[in-house]
Amino acid sequence: MMSLSPSIGSPYTWLRELKSEERGLALIHLLLTCANHVAAGSLENANVMLDQISQLASPDGDTMQRIAAYFNEALADRILKTWPGLHRALNSTRIVMVSEEILVQKLFLELFPFLKVSYILTNQAIVEAMEGEKMVHIIDLNAAEPAQWIALLQVFSARPEGPPHLRITGVHHQKEILEQMAHKLTEEAEKLDIPFQFHPVISKLENLDFDKLRVKTGEALAISSILQLHSLLGLDDEALRRRSPLLSKNSISLTASMTAESFLNALWGLSPKVMIVTEQDSNHNGSTLMERVLEALYSYAALFDCLESTVSRTSVERLKVEKMLFGEEIKNIIACEGAERRERHEKLDKWIQRLDLSGFGNVPLSYYGMLQARRFLQSCGCEGYKMREENGCLVICWQDRPLFSISAWRSRK
Repeated sequence: MMSLSPSIGSPYTWLRELKSEERGLALIHLLLTCANHVAAGSLENANVMLDQISQLASPDGDTMQRIAAYFNEALADRILKTWPGLHRALNSTRIVMVSEEILVQKLFLELFPFLKVSYILTNQAIVEAMEGEKMVHIIDLNAAEPAQWIALLQVFSARPEGPPHLRITGVHHQKEILEQMAHKLTEEAEKLDIPFQFHPVISKLENLDFDKLRVKTGEALAISSILQLHSLLGLDDEALRRRSPLLSKNSISLTASMTAESFLNALWGLSPKVMIVTEQDSNHNGSTLMERVLEALYSYAALFDCLESTVSRTSVERLKVEKMLFGEEIKNIIACEGAERRERHEKLDKWIQRLDLSGFGNVPLSYYGMLQARRFLQSCGCEGYKMREENGCLVICWQDRPLFSISAWRSRK
């Protein structure tokens, strides 16, 4: 590999003349070298690397240039956090509007097929589990998108024995988002003449009061968790460190899932007939910075490559998803530690172990559900999206890179 460490103050003009493939390799090398310096606390060397990466990276360039721009920002943010006053001052006016949050989630839904595949399989698993049930209660742990439940209402309305009485409990930290959900779903239920209630619970997942879910006897319960459970894995990090400073880093990472474990135990206690879990299928919860940088580079390269193949580089929507969604996730994975690091994505096998320990038994996704998902992916007209079955669960890939997993569970008494 060519030397990429000219003296401080060099103009680096030669870097900009590299061809795309050479530039991509140079960026990976620079990012990993920079991450090593950041991890070692060698700030002067890290600063040189950040400057060099800035010469090559660009949020509107090719795939590697775009990724490097966000990883560069994340590494710089991690350094800034060592000066909390400076970091707070630079971020004090940064407010994410509810409208922006809604917009970026809608763009992710539109530009990628992952959530739509999750909706198809979640709804199919619920329909099959609720066959013959007259009172159905669904708990949505991230009630932000009415499209999923509108589709389910339509399927229930066509049920030969007639639709059930349906109650959806939506959990979200934004009141405005829950109000929009309630309005759209109630409107659709009236149109289809389905007895329906929407029960909003304004709460962050980690603060959820299970009594507020109002689970009643005589109702058949289903739970939908889409990209939520991983955010609970880090909540005990700081508490554990405070309780026992003698614990090694590895023992902290092993016991950091206590909050997730107690949350899953509480879900098990509700005795759902079916619970469908969709999660990012990546290993972003390593205990060291270098582990996370390497893993995140691979998985976000695949996500950015999806967009490179399907959306124009000049698309404003593409830039918003990359910056406001992926850029913020990358920053959280790399710049944050303890309870602040919420993007702790893990692989399907880890979720299978965790759910099994919490008393859940796996429900294999049905052939018909898989068939619907496969047809939908084919209809996207992009050969890069693939799906594969693993232990009765589904993994959605870009080329051969697993990105999201969908699995169904029930309480094992």
